[in-house]
Amino acid sequence: MNANTSNPSPSSSLLPLELVTHQIKVLRGQRVIMDADLAALYGVETKRFNEAVKRNTEKFPSDFMFQLTAEEFANLRSQIATSSLDGSDVGHGGRRYLPRVFTEHGALMAATVLSSPRAVEVSIYVVRAFVQLRDMANTHQGLAQRLDALEEKTEALTMSHDTFSRNTRNQLRQVFEALRELAAPADPPKRPIGFIAPEDKPSKPTSSKAKATGKKT
Repeated sequence: MNANTSNPSPSSSLLPLELVTHQIKVLRGQRVIMDADLAALYGVETKRFNEAVKRNTEKFPSDFMFQLTAEEFANLRSQIATSSLDGSDVGHGGRRYLPRVFTEHGALMAATVLSSPRAVEVSIYVVRAFVQLRDMANTHQGLAQRLDALEEKTEALTMSHDTFSRNTRNQLRQVFEALRELAAPADPPKRPIGFIAPEDKPSKPTSSKAKATGKKT
């Protein structure tokens, strides 16, 4: 998908929240969404989207929006492969400027400056996606803190009893490390960013075993 071309998209009432959460990245310690991704969600061309933002720069302070540095943009492109980055070499036939990224508040403000019914409607889903990710992060952080406290109590208990061997203590540490790995949030799968119509989704191949089973009477 060309980042500078708006594509027909399904109604926002059918917009999966997961689709939006996969477009949110963490940069400079903040969760943000790129201008091209936000423009596609709001149903406008990236160029028109950025023009509207530039006409209202006073409404976008640094905690609402910021522009990526060349290094940040290069790092982002090396980590993910998304439609919003395709053909986006700055100064090499792609986009002329480094991308802007928007925080939760900036995404909402962008919808207001666009003044389109679709942008306003979809912005609700965008905000919900940010909130969902924040809640997930808080949940995992709380669980990690409880694990740390439990490990400290267990360590103190084992140290106070000579009957606990060094091998037992090492095994307990391994248990807590395994629990931390299970509690850590999983990395989201890499997937194309944009709207995927149901008919465009690839069908799952039928295994040879399933075919053979189907032939039995």
